[in-house]
Amino acid sequence: MKLVVVGGDAAGMSAASQARKRLGPDELEIVAFERGHFTSYSACGIPYWIGGAVKDRDALIARTPQEFHDAGISVHTRHEVVAIDLAAREVVVQDLDGDGERRESYDHLMYATGAVPVTPDWARIDGEGVFGVQTLDDGTAIHAWLDREPQPRTAVVIGGGYVGVEMAEAMVRRGLAVTLLEKSPQPMGTVDPDMGERVGEAIRGLGIEVRTRTHVQGLETTDGRISAVVTPQGTLPADIVVLGLGVRPNTALAVRSGIPIGVTGGLRTDLRMRVVGPHGHLDGIWAAGDCVQTMHRVSGQPVHVPLGTHANKQGRVAGINIGGGYATFPGVIGTGVTKVCELEVARTGLTEKEATAAGFAFVTATVESTSRAGYYPGAGTMVVKLIAEKRTGMLLGAQIVGREEAAKRIDSLAVAVWNSMTVEEMTALDLSYAPPFSPVWDPVLIAARKATDAVHAAG
Repeated sequence: MKLVVVGGDAAGMSAASQARKRLGPDELEIVAFERGHFTSYSACGIPYWIGGAVKDRDALIARTPQEFHDAGISVHTRHEVVAIDLAAREVVVQDLDGDGERRESYDHLMYATGAVPVTPDWARIDGEGVFGVQTLDDGTAIHAWLDREPQPRTAVVIGGGYVGVEMAEAMVRRGLAVTLLEKSPQPMGTVDPDMGERVGEAIRGLGIEVRTRTHVQGLETTDGRISAVVTPQGTLPADIVVLGLGVRPNTALAVRSGIPIGVTGGLRTDLRMRVVGPHGHLDGIWAAGDCVQTMHRVSGQPVHVPLGTHANKQGRVAGINIGGGYATFPGVIGTGVTKVCELEVARTGLTEKEATAAGFAFVTATVESTSRAGYYPGAGTMVVKLIAEKRTGMLLGAQIVGREEAAKRIDSLAVAVWNSMTVEEMTALDLSYAPPFSPVWDPVLIAARKATDAVHAAG
């Protein structure tokens, strides 16, 4: 048998590695095609390499093409699959450096093309200096631009989500004057407005100019380089522009090949990561990673949550099944975390907006506490917000905004959401305590107590 992998990053190569563990080269030939220069790298680490916290680009690479070759997996970088012939069970592959094409047969096809940055028409300019941040090739291009002469002095980051705030930090650390533009009333739309407002205040405190409710009208260039960003409120000088407008599933190849997509724009799969069409499974077609939609365990709705954690898990599940084993992917709850300099932001489960859309009636509780005992040196403040179902008290979601050692507390809340715990049950959780790590009442427990009171008051 032959497995062809389309996409050489987290999901695709996790699937290839798991399949290889179960079937040797004499049982399963594995061929992977990657349009970029790199395989199995941490895209999440790109802002930290650009900002200097990570010194070496290669530190982001988990396994090179040669390491996969040594493990019995043939990887072809700078090769793009441009068509899938479902009837013939073949793919058409283009050599991006040699302009040649060839056809490759498959018994199993692993579709792992990831996501692509949202790029509005106004961002498609005839000039240099405008970047998305999706692949390590993108990161390499940004790094090279920042190092060139004359060195950029001003940066405009468009979009205040995860990528936007992380790249804003990277630009600050590189010594640039940074403006962050966001069309919504506050940055970090992945958390509720009241928490996003706290994020915005903290980002401004870091010296980053934050302009909310701002729509970009266009970009200007001078001598073939970006020079300004045009908004209704005025024109901003820019030596580099970073797009952080979100991503969409990279499913253009699937659509061209007749593979249906779901309501989120991602490929539909079953629990084993087999692609599902209108009449059932597509024989031998698997998908995982940022190109698929999955189920939210709290809302029960299909969602697109592009994170490397999910990509690796989904790829592993697909590879186990391709190799003859059995594994399933049970869905997601939207857990995410990021930082801007010393500010940490985390969330899990549903926001208020998402809970309302799902049909839940709910109460909220917000508390301010410290990361350590108040008398212990270095204690930082944090705000914890819980969202609980009105009648049952089931924890629907949680958010944290704070300083050092705040954000990872979201993990205990994620476990509670995953297991459908009530906030009252959470008040008795046996969480660790010592003054260097937590107050005697951890912020999670204080928030759970306040949320329990809100549930009881709501009847």
